[in-house]
Amino acid sequence: MNEVANKNTRESSKEQALVLWFDDIGINDIPIVGGKNASLGEMIGQLASRGVNVPTGFATTAYAYRYFIQSAGLEEKLRNLFNDLDVDDLQNLRIRARKARKLLLHTPFPRDFRDAIAKSYKKLCERYNTDTDVAVRSSATAEDLPDASFAGQQETYLNVTTAEEVLAATHRCFASLFTDRAISYRHTKGFDHFEVAIAVGVQKMVRSDLATSGVMFSIETESGFKDAALITAAYGLGENVVQGSVNPDEYHVFKPTLISGYRPIIDKRLGSKEIKMIYDDGSKNVKNVSVPAAQRAKFALNDEDILQLARWACLIEDHYSNVHGKYTPMDMEWAKDGITNELFIVQARPETVQSQKLSNVLRSYKFVENKRQGDKENISTPSPHSSPSSPSLPLTTGRAVGEAISNGKARVIADVSQIEQFQAGEILVTDRTDPDWEPIMKKAGAIVTNSGGRTCHAAIIARELGVPAIVGCDNATEVLKTSQEITVSCAEGEEGKVYQGLLPFEVEEVQLEDVPRTQTQILMNVGNPQEAFRLSTIPNDGVGLARTEFIIANQIQIHPMALLYFDKLEDEFVKGQIAKVTALYEDKPAYFVDKLAQGIARITAAFYPKPVIVRMSDFKSNEYANLLGGRQFEPNEENPMLGWRGAARYYDERYREGFALECQAIKRVREEMGLTNLIPMIPFCRTPDEGGLVIKEMAKNGLEQGVNNLQVYVMCELPNNVIMAEEFAQVFDGFSIGSNDLTQLTLGLDRDSSLVARLFDERSEGVKRMVKLAIQSVKKHNRKIGICGQAPSDYPEFAQFLVEEGIDSISLNPDSVLKTMLEVAKVEKNL
Repeated sequence: MNEVANKNTRESSKEQALVLWFDDIGINDIPIVGGKNASLGEMIGQLASRGVNVPTGFATTAYAYRYFIQSAGLEEKLRNLFNDLDVDDLQNLRIRARKARKLLLHTPFPRDFRDAIAKSYKKLCERYNTDTDVAVRSSATAEDLPDASFAGQQETYLNVTTAEEVLAATHRCFASLFTDRAISYRHTKGFDHFEVAIAVGVQKMVRSDLATSGVMFSIETESGFKDAALITAAYGLGENVVQGSVNPDEYHVFKPTLISGYRPIIDKRLGSKEIKMIYDDGSKNVKNVSVPAAQRAKFALNDEDILQLARWACLIEDHYSNVHGKYTPMDMEWAKDGITNELFIVQARPETVQSQKLSNVLRSYKFVENKRQGDKENISTPSPHSSPSSPSLPLTTGRAVGEAISNGKARVIADVSQIEQFQAGEILVTDRTDPDWEPIMKKAGAIVTNSGGRTCHAAIIARELGVPAIVGCDNATEVLKTSQEITVSCAEGEEGKVYQGLLPFEVEEVQLEDVPRTQTQILMNVGNPQEAFRLSTIPNDGVGLARTEFIIANQIQIHPMALLYFDKLEDEFVKGQIAKVTALYEDKPAYFVDKLAQGIARITAAFYPKPVIVRMSDFKSNEYANLLGGRQFEPNEENPMLGWRGAARYYDERYREGFALECQAIKRVREEMGLTNLIPMIPFCRTPDEGGLVIKEMAKNGLEQGVNNLQVYVMCELPNNVIMAEEFAQVFDGFSIGSNDLTQLTLGLDRDSSLVARLFDERSEGVKRMVKLAIQSVKKHNRKIGICGQAPSDYPEFAQFLVEEGIDSISLNPDSVLKTMLEVAKVEKNL
């Protein structure tokens, strides 16, 4: 009985306290100290013992704010002021917000409240040093909730160093409850202005002005992929990353194998990081300075720090999921102290967009092919960077936010003072946004900014509003003009693209519970690693063909032998280009291994633990020659289609070292990152003996068949692969029919020749007999056999034939998966 009474007394005193220390609060205290402060207290109390570093401090309470408002009789004045508030009338909103802030700022705090803040700050100084540097942050009682972030709505002040400064900053934080953006946001989200109170957190600063800082999500922000943590990083204090003033580095870490002890950094992207915020010894607390070029050209975090932050992301996500009784992905801010070299978490809140989406509906946007030009002959060939049905030359590109497409007239706005020019439905084009822009962001058809990464203000708000955005374009305000008709596409991977004109597109929605699962495995062909997270949401049984050629051509762009023999390159211009691309690498071959491993890992992680079959490089010699530095190492063949390609290269002295780099990348993904669902596949293997030579070559490079459950598959794409399938089954663990090459070699035609293109048909009887024989022969030896060619995607009747013959799996282009799955289900039902 006494324990209950004591608990009630403690709770009552907490609710009427003016100031509380972070050590004494937790997540249940959001109504008392606001979301930000409650979360800091929760982490200090519950996660510090598990190694998560959180700077300490104290919070003013919601009671203190209401005490201030009531003791000065401000509520009635504020209610009168907001009687005729119209948030859609920007002038009306601006006038009332300004008057409300002025009212609060010109009303002094009660004496006991001032004393409580000053006393707490003094105690903090006793723990650290005189005039301890602190961050003073607003923490509203309605922020950081699972369905509303209130990102950046109220003010933050950094490097605050005296009791008087702390009091002044706290006063300004209170007034920031009535900024234009905060009033507009509360109205949009349905919060009563007078029910929401504000608390203020006073937290010991982390000296990231001397190191790095950034934002971290425990979920992939665009696709909603749950198993990847996204970390952004830039130099200096974290405000620039949050505000979108810099384009930060980005890192993805795969959580399931991370917590098993592996090092799965599956993606690293270098940002420009042009400025950093540091302490100012002058009249201002902080200032921005330029980052030296040499520093910008390096990643802001080393691998150990990336992995440590990702481990914390997992711990924090798990803890908050347990607290809320449901999966709760988290949005966190982190900082590294440049004096102690320690990492800290300085904020954590629930992610508010992907966690609220319906998981049973698959919505996809895509361009409507051939309608813009109306004439097939006029359609330009897509570049390797664009999807088959998209236009090929964007006006500008940046980081895609969301996965939608939108079009309309651009409105270029240089400054927030011009936002009244904006018309509903226009595409907002500006340098960057902050919360003052939100009254028009909610009216925008899309948003395009020069600066910022995928965790900046523009990105966070665009996601909440469901508006497609492209951030970090660098030149958007230069190349785009007001009233110009443009199309904004975030549906082509992580690179967002802005195209000229109003391009037609369509939206498809599929109820996933209506999609039947089949006995025949339905796999997917995936080339672009940047699309892998999104594609993994389509019902599937894995990846039947991941093409390394896409990664090499688009992300690496350099011939592996040119990296191995960089010092012996004959073309000085090419050598200079390669030096520029690989500037981060003294060891040039390491560039190839890193980039290939990351591309493969991203695809393999997206579909983990389902099988992902990765085809080793299958460029023809003329295609290899087109890579940077390639001409010096490639022969001039009359018929590259049937020449030095596939398996024949891997054990040849002229390419053996290049193949070794491919093997190193595969080994890293499987062994260092723990992605053992990766199955390498050998293309264009002419004889079983040649297959044996390749298996030995792989073993020399640390990929030993059978060790660590390593399987090696072979493409079944030559007539000899079919005729000698039983012998090939003694060498390889599985087969994948390549219907394109098998068709051309069975029919004796060049599929690239327009003169005989009309004869190319996978459904011809001869090709079908080859496929049937391959399935029968392989099955005798209990080997898996699937198909990864184009035919099942294009012809439902061919897919039906494969199912009837008992094929194990069919790998399809992503846009054909659902349609073919339905067809296969019908066939299986009738068998």
